[in-house]
Amino acid sequence: MLTELNIRNFAIIDEMRVAFAGGLNVISGETGAGKSIIIGAVGLLLGDRATADMIRSFEDAAQVEALFDIRGQEELRRKVCEMGFGDGEELVVRRVVSRSGKNRVYINGTMAPLSSLAAIGESLINICGQHEHQMILNPESHTDILDEFGGLLTFRSAYRESYDRYRSLNERLRALQEFRRKREEREDLLRFQVGEISGTGIGAGEDAALAEEKKILVNVQKLIDFATAAYESLYGKSGSVLTELRGAVSAVKEIRKIDAGLKLTGEELDELYYRIEDAAFTLRDYAKRLSFDPARLEAVEERLELLGRLKRKYGGTLDAVLRKQAEAEEELANISSLEEEMESLAKTIAQEKERVAKAAGDLSAERRKAAAALKAAVKAEIRTLRMENAQFEVVFRDCRDGKGETPLNEKGSDDLEFYLSANVGEELKQLKGIASGGELSRIMLALKKVLARTGSVGTIVFDEVDSGIGGATAEIVGQKLREVSRHHQILCITHLPQIACCGDRHYRVVKRVSGERTNASVALLSDEERREEIARMLGGVDLTEKTREHAQEMLAAARG
Repeated sequence: MLTELNIRNFAIIDEMRVAFAGGLNVISGETGAGKSIIIGAVGLLLGDRATADMIRSFEDAAQVEALFDIRGQEELRRKVCEMGFGDGEELVVRRVVSRSGKNRVYINGTMAPLSSLAAIGESLINICGQHEHQMILNPESHTDILDEFGGLLTFRSAYRESYDRYRSLNERLRALQEFRRKREEREDLLRFQVGEISGTGIGAGEDAALAEEKKILVNVQKLIDFATAAYESLYGKSGSVLTELRGAVSAVKEIRKIDAGLKLTGEELDELYYRIEDAAFTLRDYAKRLSFDPARLEAVEERLELLGRLKRKYGGTLDAVLRKQAEAEEELANISSLEEEMESLAKTIAQEKERVAKAAGDLSAERRKAAAALKAAVKAEIRTLRMENAQFEVVFRDCRDGKGETPLNEKGSDDLEFYLSANVGEELKQLKGIASGGELSRIMLALKKVLARTGSVGTIVFDEVDSGIGGATAEIVGQKLREVSRHHQILCITHLPQIACCGDRHYRVVKRVSGERTNASVALLSDEERREEIARMLGGVDLTEKTREHAQEMLAAARG
């Protein structure tokens, strides 16, 4: 429900702030006072195209802001929350139009794309008139409207579950079929990868071991020289470490003969001597084993190059290469079971197709019953609106394909649309093909009356609902509007006093000139002001007491 509308620098409106309530809100005013401007401002909140022409002269930007009470509109609240604009019982929408072209949309204070505004706008306000924001004129919404009217949402939910399973299974089968189509090429690639890796006989850590061996082969002469020099120093040359150590051992033994208190024994030095001797012999043997082997160096370098290519190709490390081999082998094993999986899946799909087709058939049968009831109800409402010759029909199209099968979608198997013939001798036409704004509004009023309890939109705006009618028909339209307002908030722009009298609240739009500037404003009328406005609508500029008395009688009759 629209609770507050703020307009600034829009067309001839300087600043307008108006609060609305539930029920039937009537808006009246002289022709050209600016009532249509209010509708245009509301249209911006539904995602209408914005242009610089909308901005008040000499101003840089226009702004339209609205506060909505969305209690009870759970689907709308869920949608707003999923879009990231928070959850709450109130919703604030703001649209800013700038001459610089930097137009902005804000939802609950957060900047949003225009598409988000359009997505939630259709659940906030439905404008019935010559405009583009009518869910009921959109053929895609007719199935939803019929299902809601007929109480078929349970049938549809059961169908949707089966349809989703069926679609998911088909998507899986298509993926497998596409995979099979590419399987031969993929299988060749996998076999090549497995063969390339396994054929090398690589092992974990082999690259590190080969790198170490290469380092030794490249530096073999240095290693011989260092080992020989160390051996000579310890053992081989005159004056070696061991020669000097023998003298030290003899000296310690002599000391011990005289002074046993020496903490160092000859045996300890003997142990050191033998350890150094072992080290010297190890160095000698190490140097003897070393020899430059160019063939081995070449083989190591070639192997390292091979391992390097594999690492660059399959992940950067030997562990990654080995993982790739395991993954390729596993995928090859899965490919071999593909045909069995596809065969089993095809059987499951056939079974699910029977179930979803039955569910679609059951839903379609119930829809046709609901369509007959809707047709009768709308026809009755149209008659009360003095459109005795109008005909309403729910048209089910035959959309079977060349195989005689009806395509399924998330809503079932039906392709349906509402059609109307407003006058005798006219063929049934799509609702969106109705040309007259007033005629369209009355048809919409009839439909809204029938669908009042099932509609999900919070606010309905009727523009030009009184076009081409008067007298008793106008009274009936007013009564219908009041009946619809029991289930929806109604904003009705009217020129007829018979309709205005039925409102729960009455607003008047006035255009004034001040300081060489024109400005439109709107005000909620008191009981006295309302009587005067009804009298004006009845008698024009020169009001008489008789006209005022008539206005008072009409108001009293409408309240009764």
